Amino acid sequence: MIRTLNKIERLILLESNYIGNLSYIYRNRPYIAPITYYFNKDTNTIIGYSAEGHKVKAMRQNSNVCLSVSEIDSVNSWKSVLAQGVFIELTGSNAKAKLHEFSLGVKDLIINKEHRELDFISDFSSKIYKGDLPVIFIIKVEEVTGKMRRHEKSNS
Repeated sequence: MIRTLNKIERLILLESNYIGNLSYIYRNRPYIAPITYYFNKDTNTIIGYSAEGHKVKAMRQNSNVCLSVSEIDSVNSWKSVLAQGVFIELTGSNAKAKLHEFSLGVKDLIINKEHRELDFISDFSSKIYKGDLPVIFIIKVEEVTGKMRRHEKSNS
């Protein structure tokens, strides 16, 4: 049975994950790239970061983006949401504050969902601060849609 996720189910799926596929348009062509993200349900924003490059250049030119997040157990058991919104690049103290929120949020998700400890802040910092500083951004979420499928076995 395939059904539409209700609002609470959609937001839970979005906030309980930290890896999704970011879709954007560049030169009238669609692109998709996996990203690590953090969803803040209080502000209805997705926080992300990226090195300068194709993705950032594209989002600066066309700020309409979407993030797809899925939990897939099998072909008959999955949930998926699509969060559509607008890319907003952050700078200065706003960028630093959001990067800190992102780091703490993703760390909590990893500890709670994967039940593993990690020195996340230093591991994370060393990865993103090699070379140039990353571009910190939010996606102001405008709409979230979602579907799920659960195969129901018969008792016969």
